[in-house]
Amino acid sequence: MPISIFGFQALWSPVYLGVLVLITILYFLVLVKWRGKFKESEPLKMKEAGLFVSAMVLLYAVKGTPIDLLGHILFSMHMGQMAIMLLLIPPLFIMGIPTWAWRAFINLPIVNPIFNFLSRPMFALIFFTMVFSFYHIPLIFDFVKQGILLHGIVNIILFVSAIFYWWPVVNNLEGMYKFHGLKKLAYLFGLSVTLTPACALIIFGQNPFYATYTEGEAWLQAMALCVPSGTLSQLGLSGPEMFSSMSTLEDQRTGGIVMKVLQELVFTVFLWLVFYEWLRNENDNADEITAKALRDRELMAYHRHNA
Repeated sequence: MPISIFGFQALWSPVYLGVLVLITILYFLVLVKWRGKFKESEPLKMKEAGLFVSAMVLLYAVKGTPIDLLGHILFSMHMGQMAIMLLLIPPLFIMGIPTWAWRAFINLPIVNPIFNFLSRPMFALIFFTMVFSFYHIPLIFDFVKQGILLHGIVNIILFVSAIFYWWPVVNNLEGMYKFHGLKKLAYLFGLSVTLTPACALIIFGQNPFYATYTEGEAWLQAMALCVPSGTLSQLGLSGPEMFSSMSTLEDQRTGGIVMKVLQELVFTVFLWLVFYEWLRNENDNADEITAKALRDRELMAYHRHNA
């Protein structure tokens, strides 16, 4: 059965699109038009604007397009959403906001102590892992998926926890803790290890875990998060099996594999970037040492000649 039966609003979320467009407009107003109101502000760079807009486009793609609707039908699509929303969009979002704007935000009296506490690397790693893992405990997952307000709050908590996880990896603020070299590689590898048990349980589970993907009534309540209730009541649907040839167990296992594979792909890219940055810094340091040695040798030769 085609998902087009759910209608335009459910497929393309115009309200969600409007909210993201408004956020993007405010981004450019604050960082371009109203920049002069902030101390130590600098012109917005094209790269920063591109990264931020990319984050907004990806956020709409996974939460406002038919991908989001399919995420309520297929657990495998849901896990793909989670991978992109938590592992790819947050670093783009952080790098898309200039350092001076981050500094102005973090220095706010009410924000500073909270931000400094939550962005401590080891706490951020453990907090993100716990939030993600607890969210995918079947009882919690099914409960959250059946309430629109709670579902929204939990998604915000997940995204914010991902921001704090990525902060030590990609932030460029002076005075803020940031990993370099091997420590950054180890930190990225740490999340890969800590998320593995949750993915493994989903992949190797012998039975479907989630009622919102197996039981008709629970599934319909979860679908009400993105489909108007009036539309749902007219369609007479029984469950997600009407839209997929996969069994719920196959779908669940595929979801665990999708999460793990996408996680490894994202981390491989960032690990390569970290390694490249580290190698470049090592080469720059070696060049500086070589240049200093040449200068010292020339200076010694000059003194000898004049002596």
